[in-house]
Amino acid sequence: MPTVLKVGPYRFFFYAGDRGEPPHVHVEHDDKIAKFWLDPIRMHRSGGFSRAEVSRIQKLAGTHQKRLLEAWNEYFSN
Repeated sequence: MPTVLKVGPYRFFFYAGDRGEPPHVHVEHDDKIAKFWLDPIRMHRSGGFSRAEVSRIQKLAGTHQKRLLEAWNEYFSN
């Protein structure tokens, strides 16, 4: 589970088994977790995050979209 970005309390990562899916990132904070598709940025599912947090995370993913996509492509191109 490589961490590809840490912003404030949020850890952005993906699982090695995610290879067969479109580019996305998982985000966790404490016991909450969400999954966001990266192109275009949109939430797939959320477990425990408030609407405000989901909105904040979605904006962060958009701000860092290029970096997240590059990390995805680099990791899964092997």
